[in-house]
Amino acid sequence: MGYLGILVDVDYCTGCEACVLACQQEHGYTEREFGLKITKLGPLHIDEAKKDYQYDFIPQFTKWCDLCEERVGKGKQPTCVQHCQAQCLDWGRVEDLAKKVDREKQMIVAVKQA
Repeated sequence: MGYLGILVDVDYCTGCEACVLACQQEHGYTEREFGLKITKLGPLHIDEAKKDYQYDFIPQFTKWCDLCEERVGKGKQPTCVQHCQAQCLDWGRVEDLAKKVDREKQMIVAVKQA
């Protein structure tokens, strides 16, 4: 028995919310229920003189996220991973995901015991 998880490369999340919508449709959630929610951080002033601003989008997994247990049981990826347009979500065993973590980037892992 091991742990399964989703690795999020926050540097590449565009905030498109394709993952959020895919999750809601997969699980039949209403527009107020989320297995995954995107939080927008910003604008952060990077360079006031150049009017340079930065936005970050941070995927957050909620208590309703079951890492698509039913889909995974059928050999599929979680729906958020499959539908991520920026391809910033990765799925697998935590041991394998840990090898992909880049200490120079902002990364988050959602974990569930298999």
